[in-house]
Amino acid sequence: MTTGFPLWAPLGLTLKVATLATLAALVAGMAAAYALKRWRFPGRELVDAVCTLPLVMPPTVLGYYLLVLIGRRGVIGQWLQETFGITLMFTWQGAVLAAAVVAFPMVFKSARAALEEVGPAYEDAARTLGHGEWHVFWRVSLPLALRGVLAGTMLAFARAMGEFGATLMVAGNLPGRTQTLSLAVYSAVQAGEDGRADALVWIISGFCMAILIGMNRVVRVKC
Repeated sequence: MTTGFPLWAPLGLTLKVATLATLAALVAGMAAAYALKRWRFPGRELVDAVCTLPLVMPPTVLGYYLLVLIGRRGVIGQWLQETFGITLMFTWQGAVLAAAVVAFPMVFKSARAALEEVGPAYEDAARTLGHGEWHVFWRVSLPLALRGVLAGTMLAFARAMGEFGATLMVAGNLPGRTQTLSLAVYSAVQAGEDGRADALVWIISGFCMAILIGMNRVVRVKC
């Protein structure tokens, strides 16, 4: 049941989860995209496919994989529990992890496409001036690819806000603790609270529309 919890409770949690998940997806997605652009190695396209897989795989399947990894008996989850006393299951941190995995391909695919479009002549010119790879990335590659990276990041944020399946399996649907907007809509519908469901749907739809409009403006602006 959702009665007793104001609308801002799932909204605040959703914004926190989506923000942290997007930051994690941005760091991991940029690192993976740059690595695939920078280095050529056997199985490169297989790595690309694995990184893109969360984009097409059912969220419940992703949730199951996460359960296998971070569950109390999972490979990582058991180690975290025994070593640090940390449990990610049924916590908002678990919701962040689930949303980050789902949002990761949005950043990865956009960042890789944008980085691949950066002319190697610009990067080579910086290298001939004695700059290292880190400097080349921050001063040449990233500025030239920034519009694509920003667009992917905004899409990742919108996707993280709307994540449902993987979050439900990993974090559960605990009002006031792990219940995001999408889960709150589900609970409201199940409970027959149509008015609350309508309000929550309008809130998340408005946020997603604002993100898409902002993304279109960012893409049109010269960086």
